Amino acid sequence: MPFSRTPRDTLTALVEYDSVVGRPNLSLIEAVADWLEGHGIACHVLTGPEGDRANLFATIGDAERPGYVLSGHVDVVPAEEPEWQADPFTLRHAGERLIGRGACDMKGFVAAVLSAAPDMASLAPEVPIHIALSYDEEAGCRGVPHLIEALPELCAPPLGCIVGEPTGLVPVLAHKGKAALRLCATGRAGHSARPELGENAIHKLLPVLAAAEAQARALQEDAPRDDRFAPPWSSLQVGTIAGGQALNIIPERAEAEVEARAIAGADPRALLAPVLTAADTAGVEATWLSTYPPLALEAGDPLAGMMAEVSGRTPVAAVSFGTEAGLFQQAGIPSIICGPGDMARAHRPEEYLTVAELEACHAMILSFARRCAA
Repeated sequence: MPFSRTPRDTLTALVEYDSVVGRPNLSLIEAVADWLEGHGIACHVLTGPEGDRANLFATIGDAERPGYVLSGHVDVVPAEEPEWQADPFTLRHAGERLIGRGACDMKGFVAAVLSAAPDMASLAPEVPIHIALSYDEEAGCRGVPHLIEALPELCAPPLGCIVGEPTGLVPVLAHKGKAALRLCATGRAGHSARPELGENAIHKLLPVLAAAEAQARALQEDAPRDDRFAPPWSSLQVGTIAGGQALNIIPERAEAEVEARAIAGADPRALLAPVLTAADTAGVEATWLSTYPPLALEAGDPLAGMMAEVSGRTPVAAVSFGTEAGLFQQAGIPSIICGPGDMARAHRPEEYLTVAELEACHAMILSFARRCAA
């Protein structure tokens, strides 16, 4: 199904693209570019270093004037859960629910923006509106940094950025940042009856895991707090661990993944410093998987006031999940989160957005565009 001025039809078309994180997305991005260019909207397809996936940046209005960015990611998490009642990549209507992978996180927002694009173009906004679509957000915001790096060549410095992650269309001012590490210990295999002839990779990893646990406890007990967040402290955890083949074989390899989530004002990478030190001491390889900074927009910022008006909702202080908004803010662009749906439905089987949520977002986008045209 092609994109259209109807947000429901556009969401149907978007969900049909199996744009799982880490996979090629060029067919989706090129289809979006064709749709926008067909309505006279200038587009740039920005292929990433992977070569098989791309960001998209489009401008409605004069790109040499400061404007606003409407930002969303088009990748989704895998849909392999057995609880799906039908093909997750075919949008299904069940009463008021629009069910499909990515319907809530966050192709619903993207559908609202794309379906509104022709009407936004007809308004000829004095303040330009940019559409930014990114890839591999679900892998730690890997795609959008390439887009942000290219912005000086694409447009005047933006006045602000709205990232449409699901918040129930309530503007959100702040979120935590995140950094993640993969730890890899290499040993020497052998029979467990002769441990002196091998080297146990799991044992080699243990002091690094102990350092991670100690840092997690220290962050909870002694680190600065910010009551806008739940929990109100920066956190750290070991999320995965794997190693060994059988009980009577000395494991030659062991891996673990560790993440830190940082309150505003804290550097998520710095929170992992004790883990890196322990890894270096133990001879364990540490590789960065992803990192993005916290977001913190002042309540009195003009962007917060603007989004309160167009959404009809008072901004809330913070959420604990992370988004690409922190990266836009880090680049000097005031940023806020506001999109349809509820994050509690994301990354789950039978993910859905309601018809009312989608239509309300579409109306909000058009209200925003009219302000830019006034």
